[in-house]
Amino acid sequence: MKKTIFLFLGLVLMLDIHAQQKPFELIKDRLSPIDQADVKVGGEIGRRIDVTVYNNLLKINIDADFLSSFQNREAKNNYIGLGKLIDTAVKMSVNTKDAKVIALKNHLIDEVIKAQEPDGYIGNMTPENRIVKLWDIHEMGYIIFGLISDFKLFGNQKSLAAAQKAADYILSKWSMLPNNWENQTNVATHVGITGIDRTMLTLYKVTGEKRYLDFCFNQHNLRNWDPGIVIGRKNLIEGHIYGYMASSLAQLELYRLQPDEKYLIPSRKAMDFITTQNGMTVTGGIGQVEIWTDDQDGRGDLGETCATAYQLRVYESILKLNGNSDYGDLMERAIYNALFGAQSPDGRQIRYFTPFEGPRIYHNTDTYCCPCNYRRIVADLPSMIYYKSKEGIALNLYTASKAKIKMEGYSVNVSQETDYPNSGHIVVHVDPSESRTFALKFRIPKWSKGAKISVNGKAEQISFIPTQFAVVERNWKAGDLVTLDFPMDWRLVKGTQRQAGRVAVMRGPLLFCLNPEQNPVLAKKDGADIGKLIIDPASIEKLPVPDQSVRPDGIGCRLKAGSSDWAMGNPGNISLTLTEFADPNGKCTYFKTPDLSLAVDDELIGKLE
Repeated sequence: MKKTIFLFLGLVLMLDIHAQQKPFELIKDRLSPIDQADVKVGGEIGRRIDVTVYNNLLKINIDADFLSSFQNREAKNNYIGLGKLIDTAVKMSVNTKDAKVIALKNHLIDEVIKAQEPDGYIGNMTPENRIVKLWDIHEMGYIIFGLISDFKLFGNQKSLAAAQKAADYILSKWSMLPNNWENQTNVATHVGITGIDRTMLTLYKVTGEKRYLDFCFNQHNLRNWDPGIVIGRKNLIEGHIYGYMASSLAQLELYRLQPDEKYLIPSRKAMDFITTQNGMTVTGGIGQVEIWTDDQDGRGDLGETCATAYQLRVYESILKLNGNSDYGDLMERAIYNALFGAQSPDGRQIRYFTPFEGPRIYHNTDTYCCPCNYRRIVADLPSMIYYKSKEGIALNLYTASKAKIKMEGYSVNVSQETDYPNSGHIVVHVDPSESRTFALKFRIPKWSKGAKISVNGKAEQISFIPTQFAVVERNWKAGDLVTLDFPMDWRLVKGTQRQAGRVAVMRGPLLFCLNPEQNPVLAKKDGADIGKLIIDPASIEKLPVPDQSVRPDGIGCRLKAGSSDWAMGNPGNISLTLTEFADPNGKCTYFKTPDLSLAVDDELIGKLE
């Protein structure tokens, strides 16, 4: 009798859930991305894509470091990151169309499908450790996601079949997780299975099979997930930013399927903490030792690369959802500083953490989460530049690039000619396949005061409204030119918390730091010592100077500083060149200044809509 009652209650619950579910994509994004295959990227973003492919991805020992563990399946508790690598290879194959990259992608796909067991298991654990051991579900979830990407971008039916088989294995074994699994592993469930919810949602959207959506509602209970912002590394590491942002991202996608305001609560809490409660540092990075923090400590384990990657994904998801250009500003800050600072300029090495004070250390392997998540997010950057909207086309990131944008009944070739971020001068070439009336939207960075837009040499009279893209709507013809001019003045940005009373030097989206090795007087000093320097705001040269510490066409900031407190008020006794924050030997970002009244608040700090 008891069994019958439980079966009946279960059936009622299932019917109730399906009754609540609204039609797929009931919530329409205000912005939708362009197919990556239709975007070609240059500039520093394009250079980072290239060095990540040719100096990193193609240099990895794929068979020994990644595949062997899944072919032998002898691991007891060993995370590799194979799924993240597969997803990278798939997307970089689209970005580069390079035969070597495509061959690498095919090799990874073929070998992982070959290694899949008859019951669907596709991980690297020994039988007794499967599902219940920490990171096994996490590993499998990303492998499934990478296989889905291969199907979506290359139409590979074998990849989709393997993905479904592996996902069904997880569904069938989910009940093996004990009720006290968190206490056994000392890791919160949403952290231990990071990414699986978004994988299941993606599989649902691709196949239409409700069991994958039901997993998110029932087994995982994604709709009620809301741990709050937990500061500090405590038991269960509930304040794990990467895990938090990954689940928030899945909730944002769930919201699009079944609009319910509660799905937005965790991401709103994160955005509020980041922008109004000292959760974000000036680099755009967040957290210490992978965990939320609000003290602005710049040393050591700052800004986990996985967290940076998933910040960007959440920012972009909200940008697409509500069209608020502030999220594009947050993306830009994180990309040029926290993200690119996590990679050596030649592309070969990747960091787990990227502090803004003191030494920075590269991760010692090509495997594990941060190196693999770095490659993945760089592979996704082409899709974050241009978007389509109901009214036309939006430009979010500025970089030399070309895109073919397919509209209803016509197409538009758009390209950017610019040396951004060296200057804010951008020429946008607009070539529709036929004369058409539509809107071009441009993100006006908050740091730019006095931005100007002209079309075919004639200035446009546009009111720039905070949080909104600037709109130019007209009948566009082949050969039309839009010129954007964003003044890039040097600005001293006030520090807070541990950095209170000091300033960071910025220009446009770029943060600048001091590499003491460039100056013999400072060569042996640590970031804490260098931070005592007093920079003279009046000595900052108006134009940046060439500097190749980070990139061939990089820039630096030349100024003077005093070496002790006694230098207050005088022009300084040391000449310095600050380099872009991604300089691998940068050790200091905040400095004293004799007059804090000349400093400004960080333009990205404030309540977001």
